[in-house]
Amino acid sequence: MSGERVRVWDLPVRAFHWGLVAMFATAWLTSDDAEAPHRWAGYVALGLIAFRVVWGFVGSRHARFADFVPRAAELRAYVGKLLRGREPRHLGHNPAAAVMILFLMAMVALIGATGWLMTTDWGWGSELLEELHEGAVNATLLAVVVHVAAAIFESVRHRENLVRAMVTGYKRP
Repeated sequence: MSGERVRVWDLPVRAFHWGLVAMFATAWLTSDDAEAPHRWAGYVALGLIAFRVVWGFVGSRHARFADFVPRAAELRAYVGKLLRGREPRHLGHNPAAAVMILFLMAMVALIGATGWLMTTDWGWGSELLEELHEGAVNATLLAVVVHVAAAIFESVRHRENLVRAMVTGYKRP
């Protein structure tokens, strides 16, 4: 294998990814206290999501949603190939990973929004908001496990360390 590498994920995408990991972990680990660290981690996570949405339209090539968000037919075709063990390698995110990214972003936005609403006069003490918040956290935790497992699977399958690529920004061409 050649030592040649190509930049795929720019610094803003990588900072968003690892920042969101850190904020989600911080919020989850401080959830029993529900005080400043938990709240601020949630607020920062919401800010990161807002930034990533903007960057998805104005960022570098592989950061743009237009580059990696698949149409339904593309996703079905990719999943069919994946189930047959014939999925192609993608330089950026594959169609299944793209859907996972959108799902995770939507869930973190929901978690942040419901968390914030619970601090307002309108949402304070709302059992519905609390259940929605906790349910979204649990769904996100499950999705994170699937996301990490898929990254490991794809790393092995395509002989490429995706975690390292998300740290350095580089992959093989």
